[in-house]
Amino acid sequence: MSVKSCEKIEKSQVVLTIEVEAAEFDAAMEKAYRKMRNRINVPGFRPGKAPRKMIEKMYGPEVFFDEAINIAFPDAYEVAVKEQDLQVVGYPSVEMEGECTVNGFTFKATAPVYPEVTLGQYKGLSAPKEEVTVSAEDVDQRLNGLLERNTRLVSVEREAKEGDTAVIDFEGFLDGVPFDGGKGTNHSLELGSHSFVPGFEEQIVGMKAGEEKDIDITFPEDYHADLAGKAVVFKVKCNEVKEKEAPALDDEFAKDVSELDTLDELKADLEKKIREERQKEADRAFEDALMAQVAGNISADVPDAMIEGQARQFLENFKTQIAQQGIPYDQYMQMTGLSEEKLLEDAKEPALRQVRMDLAMVEIIKEEKIEATDEDVEAEFQRMADQFGMDVEMVKKYLQAEQIRDQVQSRRAVEIVVENAIATKPEEKPAEEDAKEEKPVPAEAEKPARKPRKSAAKKAAESGDGEAKEEKPARKPRKSSTKKTEGEPAAEEEKKDE
Repeated sequence: MSVKSCEKIEKSQVVLTIEVEAAEFDAAMEKAYRKMRNRINVPGFRPGKAPRKMIEKMYGPEVFFDEAINIAFPDAYEVAVKEQDLQVVGYPSVEMEGECTVNGFTFKATAPVYPEVTLGQYKGLSAPKEEVTVSAEDVDQRLNGLLERNTRLVSVEREAKEGDTAVIDFEGFLDGVPFDGGKGTNHSLELGSHSFVPGFEEQIVGMKAGEEKDIDITFPEDYHADLAGKAVVFKVKCNEVKEKEAPALDDEFAKDVSELDTLDELKADLEKKIREERQKEADRAFEDALMAQVAGNISADVPDAMIEGQARQFLENFKTQIAQQGIPYDQYMQMTGLSEEKLLEDAKEPALRQVRMDLAMVEIIKEEKIEATDEDVEAEFQRMADQFGMDVEMVKKYLQAEQIRDQVQSRRAVEIVVENAIATKPEEKPAEEDAKEEKPVPAEAEKPARKPRKSAAKKAAESGDGEAKEEKPARKPRKSSTKKTEGEPAAEEEKKDE
């Protein structure tokens, strides 16, 4: 094998002209013969027993050319890439040059390579940063959430009203015949939750324990096909009416829901936690704004292969998110009427920003000579193990040391950018802003979490969900524990008693 030329072209691609010479091609022809001989019929020989020279004499050596080219190409290409010291980031496109003969063949391989990057300004940048404030109303809202979670349901001997939970038996009838999924026993229904079809809960209001009632309902036109727009009757029996009983908001409540002794201490603790959460959000937003500038300041001719690879990684992350919510991906696509091609197309713009950010991160690490020692890596493993309550050896099963090393270096690079930046006062937002439509593929906040891999076999770094969260070991998608019965009048997931 010999490389006749190596030419750089636009979009960070190289064109390799590679010649596979006679000896190498003959070895590939022999492999092709051994692979194909059972499929070639030669009179006087059993299948697979005809000598190569006999087959070539009968059919011509060209019978093996296509298979031999397929065998010879990968090794020749790999050797050429190593010889030219290329950092390939995607698969090549290949075309033959001239005719193939027994003396070999020549082909051109056009391959995307890691781009040349010129680092722009990354120190002395400025970005708006929110000033964190926490009001008494914020604390009260968090406190009310604690109250709600610790509220219990108690039986009452009165008519059901909105906000109560009615324990009911029900069965639905279409033209006097029960329909599938329209029956339930001792079902707890929170009135006002709008978890059943419109008009159902409203007719439960006013019922008492032991009372029975027929409820007329017309299903919405967009409901399940068998029941869409149909008028049905539900026979309902109210078994029990429950109301919410909230605990008193006092020192005893504080002791019950925390390790603190007084309500004032609980409020102070909630105020502190809210402030810390908001400070993290403000810090992350400031950091993201700065890193977006850093990414925009680099000069690089980014190959399409890197953008497409990152877009596909965004899509894979999105599939995982959907699976964790218990929604089959194919079912989601049918419900939304989307195509995978559309999702990938929508992901290309944020993918380009992510790739540019990764490229910028690598250059900052080089410029600042940032290193992560084995001790740094081990300390990061231990920190993550402590954070997630896992054994450190278990964390190491999920994440490779090289990933952690990249993570430590990248975090230090971001710290350098932030430490040398200026925080400005945010501009006041208009009173009303037009709601922005969310894209199905999350245009995930580009995060400089890791250096990009420089091998074509490795994908671009995983993206986060835009929150200030630490990286977690990968987990298998969880299956939803809630199952719905087809045709059931509940339009949303049923709520259970706490």
